[in-house]
Amino acid sequence: MSFVNAGTLGTRPGMRDELVARLVQRNETLRALGCQLYEVGTNSEQPDTVFVVEIWDSAEAHSASLRDPHVAAAIAEARHLLNGHFGGFRFEVSGSPLRDG
Repeated sequence: MSFVNAGTLGTRPGMRDELVARLVQRNETLRALGCQLYEVGTNSEQPDTVFVVEIWDSAEAHSASLRDPHVAAAIAEARHLLNGHFGGFRFEVSGSPLRDG
């Protein structure tokens, strides 16, 4: 069963685009850890917010990824861009009309 983590990352004023640039860099480590999809976006109505939607093999794979040294280092390197405001939701996928299973 897939797991979705969808959220918002608040950035310090003017730092949104730098965070986006970091988040969209090619990262095969995420795929190897069980990430099926990692989409990053912005919204002109919220200029200091980055939106992220992740689909993982499982909640456990997502949790384990946060302990991976490469992932932990990337998070630490981007922390100075964040303002501490986070939002979002998580859920176990029940299905989709776009794919089998």
